[in-house]
Amino acid sequence: MAFNSLTYFLFLALIWILFQWTADRLRWLLLLAASLSFYASLKAPYLPVILGLVAFVTYTVGMRLGRNLDEAGRKRLLWMGVAANLLILVSLKYLPVVFSALRFSFFTINFSLPVTIGISYYVFQAISYLSDIYLEIIEPESHFGYLFLSLAFFPKLLQGPIERSGELLPQLKQPYVFDYGMARSGMLLFAWGLFKKVVIADRLALFVNTVYGDVHSYNGLPLILATYFYAFQIYFDFSGYTDMALGSARLFNINLTQNFNSPYLATSVADFWRRWHISFSRWILDYIFKPLQMSWRDLGTAGTAAALLVTFLVSGIWHGASLGFVVWGGLHGAYLAASVYYKPWQKKFHNLLGIGPEKTRLQKIWQIAVTFNLICFTWIFFRANSMADAMFVVRHLFDGVGRIRSMLFAQGATELILALALLTVILAVKSFTTACKRTDIPFCLPVIVRWSVYSMLALSLSLFSVDSGRAFIYFQF
Repeated sequence: MAFNSLTYFLFLALIWILFQWTADRLRWLLLLAASLSFYASLKAPYLPVILGLVAFVTYTVGMRLGRNLDEAGRKRLLWMGVAANLLILVSLKYLPVVFSALRFSFFTINFSLPVTIGISYYVFQAISYLSDIYLEIIEPESHFGYLFLSLAFFPKLLQGPIERSGELLPQLKQPYVFDYGMARSGMLLFAWGLFKKVVIADRLALFVNTVYGDVHSYNGLPLILATYFYAFQIYFDFSGYTDMALGSARLFNINLTQNFNSPYLATSVADFWRRWHISFSRWILDYIFKPLQMSWRDLGTAGTAAALLVTFLVSGIWHGASLGFVVWGGLHGAYLAASVYYKPWQKKFHNLLGIGPEKTRLQKIWQIAVTFNLICFTWIFFRANSMADAMFVVRHLFDGVGRIRSMLFAQGATELILALALLTVILAVKSFTTACKRTDIPFCLPVIVRWSVYSMLALSLSLFSVDSGRAFIYFQF
């Protein structure tokens, strides 16, 4: 049941209607049942059982952590809980790859994509819950149902955001009062995310999939275009999902974490990670990088650089058991590690060039352009079907101008251009709304202008969408 399917639209509408007529004391049960039904719809009925197992382990360990234990006992209990949850994640996500590689014929369970879908985000939230109890940031949740719901809430289940229990649990417990503004903003945000997914991302995918599906048939410009297009495809695909998740949650008066903040306007790789997949960036910063940095603090700059490199290598491995993902993570780690060594020299370098502490517009544009191209280079390894394909792309990016073979036209360039034009208009109107302190599609503009934007969204969804059932890229993680 993908967000961009008619089935989900009907499912969301049904749950919302039932939610209005359910007593406050039972609303958690309705949302939990809806979440488990949503997950079971992936045609893997054992998945809700796995979610229940993770929730039970997390609840049990969390309650024990809340008791008056000595420090050694609390730390041992924390590691037991983290290890148990990680064991479930690793078993589901990586053992099938090992068994497949070793060709164990007796291993008969069909480990297709739905086996691991959403598990990573679910386990990460469970680990952060236990860690926050251990650090005494939050108190353990005594109601198993509310804890289970905070982990499994269906809008965020498959691709995040990775919510902190301290931020989500209080919202789930709050008495519900229908809020027209929240409901309207939720529906509009959902429509905006759907536009980003089915009109922009899926149309870019036509070109990207053609080139990256057979990279050896292309060189030069087609490879460059496909790489740049993929950068925007994955952004609009992933941020589109996030907007749809946030929009769905708002219908129930729940505010989830904003996961993107114009990442391709970042002026450095570090700035990129403050803007891209924000909830995941916060998670690896708090639970991987900071502990490593503290452990290696005696090494000074080298310790910080090593902690960054290890953190992003783990990030790459989390995305999948593929060398391409490891290289992608390693490159980001290397960029950030290099910036640690460069930072002390930056001021001297700027003084040498006569650059003041305040960034000029030209300097900022230059930094954005360099950062964007560094990020796009890493996307090659993320997108390529194999390491051999990725290296082919790297070697042949600049082999003359290459041949476009009229692919843009064959794959619907006219519709893409029109869709991008509509996107530009909508973004321009959205940017205007910041003057009235609103971040949603325009609420503070005149009615005629507002409904013009709504009409453009509806028109583009009906005319330019590619395939309402096309899967989201991050479903595989």
